[in-house]
Amino acid sequence: MNASPADPRRWLTARLMALCATETTSGREDAGLPELRALLQGLGATVVEQPVAPGRTNVLALWGRPRVLFSTHLDTVPPFVPPRLEREVVWGRGACDAKGQIVAQLAAVKSLLDEGREGLAWLGVVGEETDSAGAAAASALANHFLGLKALINGEPTELKLATGQRGVQHLCLHCSGRAAHSGSPELGHNATWPLLGWLQRLRERPRPVDAQLGPEVWNLGLLQAGEALNSVPAKAEAHLLARVVPGSTFLEDARQLAPAEGTVDLRLDEPADRYPAVPGFEQAAMPFGSDAPALRSLVPDRTVVLAGPGSISVAHTLDEHLALADLEAGVALNRRLALHFLGD
Repeated sequence: MNASPADPRRWLTARLMALCATETTSGREDAGLPELRALLQGLGATVVEQPVAPGRTNVLALWGRPRVLFSTHLDTVPPFVPPRLEREVVWGRGACDAKGQIVAQLAAVKSLLDEGREGLAWLGVVGEETDSAGAAAASALANHFLGLKALINGEPTELKLATGQRGVQHLCLHCSGRAAHSGSPELGHNATWPLLGWLQRLRERPRPVDAQLGPEVWNLGLLQAGEALNSVPAKAEAHLLARVVPGSTFLEDARQLAPAEGTVDLRLDEPADRYPAVPGFEQAAMPFGSDAPALRSLVPDRTVVLAGPGSISVAHTLDEHLALADLEAGVALNRRLALHFLGD
C-alpha cells in the first residue's frame, strides 16, 4: 500500500499492516526488525539496538535529549494471525496488542517532529507477553534518560489512562496421596479429592475490591493429577494465577484453607502498582498487567502513564482488531500526553 505523509489515515494503515504482516511472537521478535528499522530511520531517529537474547532485541529511538519516552512491546502472543483490512478496521495479531500502539506512538512523535519539537524517545521491548526480559534489560539504557520527565507506556486501554495495575501471584497448590490399583481404591488415597475440595473452599472465599485498581480475581490455569487411568493418583496439583490488590490475603487464605495433605508453593509475587492522575485525562481501572512497573524506573521521579487505543477484550483472541478511527484517536491521545509532559 502506497501512503503519502499528507494522507494520515493511509500512512497509519500502511504502517500497521506492514508491522502486523510479520510474525513476532515471543522469542522471535527480531523477525520484525527490518520493518521497524525502516520506520524509525524514516522518522530521522538515532537508533540504539540492545540485544537481550538470540533473536530478541530491544530497540531505542532518540530525537534529541529525551524528556518524554514512549514505550511498548515488540512481541505478540501466538498463534500468528495475518492482517487484513475490512471496513476501516485492521484485523490480525498485534493489531492493538501492541503493534497498533507502536504506530499510534510513532505517529504522535512524527507530528511533533513536524512542528520542530524534540526531546522525544521511543522504546520497544521484547518479552512482555512471557518473561519481561526486555523490560529488565532496559535498565541498562538508563544513561540515555537522565532528563526524562515521563514514560508513556502503550497498551490497549480504550484511550483511558490506567489507574495502575494489580499485582500478580502464581501459586501451586499440591496434595499428596497414596497410589493403588483402580480396582481397589480403598487401598490408596486419591490426592485429587482433597485438592478439589480445597479449590472449592477458595472459590467461596470473597475477594476484596480496590477503589482504584478494581476487584481481586484468580484463575485456575492448570490442574494436574495422576499418571494412568487405572491407578489412584498419588499426587495432584493446581496452578493459580491471581491478580491481587494491595493488602491482599490471597496467599494466606490459600494456606489457611489447605487440607492436611496440602502445601502451597509461591512461584511468583509481583506487587500492585498505582499510576498518577494527569489533569484533563480520564482514568480507569485495567484488568491486565504490563511492563510499566519495571520501565518506570527509567524515569528519575518514576512518572508513568499506561494508555493507548484498542480494547484488551479482543487482545490475545483470534478476533484481535483495531479500528482506524481508534488508531487516530490514539495518535491524538499520545500527542496530548507528550505536550503535557513537555510543558506545552
